[in-house]
Amino acid sequence: MIAYRDEDYPLLEKHITAERVGSQFSDFIDRPVVRFCVPKLAALNFVLHRPYNQSVTRSLALDAHGKCLGYALLNIEV
Repeated sequence: MIAYRDEDYPLLEKHITAERVGSQFSDFIDRPVVRFCVPKLAALNFVLHRPYNQSVTRSLALDAHGKCLGYALLNIEV
């Protein structure tokens, strides 16, 4: 998640937590979400772990799966 304006980054950092993202995707993941803060880019990066038997890492369409989850991430209210 990237802030459009640098001054909005602290707001995202405060309200878009790993716990909130984990709650949003609780039906799809089996471990806690890991959040990486990238302040120089005004961005937050999230790692979601799916169960091993539901992995898409061997799919040729891996990027499409990431984009779908990214759009779902935008449903979290700030």
